[in-house]
Amino acid sequence: MNESSSQGTVQDPRWRSIVARNWKSDGTFYYSVKSTGVYCHPSCAARLPKPEHVRFHATQADAEQAGFRPCKRCKPNAASLFRQHAAKVTEACRLIEQSEQAPSLDALANQAGLSPYYFHRLFKTVTGLTPRAYAGATRAKRVRAELRRNGTVTEAIYAAGYRSNGRFYEQSNDLLGMTPSTYRAGGARIDIRFAVGECSLGSILVAQSERGVCAILLGNDPERLIREFQDRFACANLVGADQTFEQLVARVVRLVETPADGLDLPLDVQGTAFQHRVWQALRNVPAGSTTTYTEIAHRIGSPKSARAVARACGANVLAVAIPCHRVVRTDGAISGYRWGIARKCALLNREAGT
Repeated sequence: MNESSSQGTVQDPRWRSIVARNWKSDGTFYYSVKSTGVYCHPSCAARLPKPEHVRFHATQADAEQAGFRPCKRCKPNAASLFRQHAAKVTEACRLIEQSEQAPSLDALANQAGLSPYYFHRLFKTVTGLTPRAYAGATRAKRVRAELRRNGTVTEAIYAAGYRSNGRFYEQSNDLLGMTPSTYRAGGARIDIRFAVGECSLGSILVAQSERGVCAILLGNDPERLIREFQDRFACANLVGADQTFEQLVARVVRLVETPADGLDLPLDVQGTAFQHRVWQALRNVPAGSTTTYTEIAHRIGSPKSARAVARACGANVLAVAIPCHRVVRTDGAISGYRWGIARKCALLNREAGT
């Protein structure tokens, strides 16, 4: 390879994953080494190859068709360590979801056959939450379901597994984002500021609750964006933007123009425990890289849930901040974006610097 090819490899975000031996990138791509004739996981512990000898491959099949054999050290043709660990986390998630009382960290780690310290770190890496926070999210889901029924708030609290009203009310704002009675009223009395602006991808609506940015919507018709926003927060107190909020909108617009920069603002992310796992996995996909629904399903330890992952992507209302635009089909084709394929292509091209 010539010097320009070597420079291109070094500038590729995937090269940084190889240098860092980032096991979270395992399965998202593979790399081959011309001088050894093998292909590897990004996390391979072998000596770092020279950039001019490296090629990137989307799949194992691509690497093998190019004439490379699997590395005997990292065994890229076998299940990656990340996927093996993700499967253990999935089992722990199911145990949490099926238990009336949240299992202890020691019990979860023992089931996984790992030390409590390592299991805690692994669980947070895979799901984006600690086991305790995941248990809280699961219980919050139960409370939300119970509150939608005709029973009283007290009945909902006990049906969700809480042993006392007091303990629940200590956590209710964190679990629901509001008081139980306000939640039952559909978010009534919650103030949400919003504004509609324009960016290079069309109209953009940005909304913020007390907890953080709760909506970033893209479209061609500002009125339609407002109607969608009003339907989603039907009972909230919607407040028009002031000068301070306009500055926040400008920061979000800059995110759309340069999505690789990310958004350094708190987010008010509302969804199910499964959706949170998907969205956290998406936020771990580096700018300039893509992944697939199947790969995200593997990453969160639910390999048969590719369709559910796609639905979670479709339910995302925080465009670009939660980068569902980085998900493509298994064959690399671009499809399935809530705000249109043209916008998805534009975002990917911007992250790729083209």
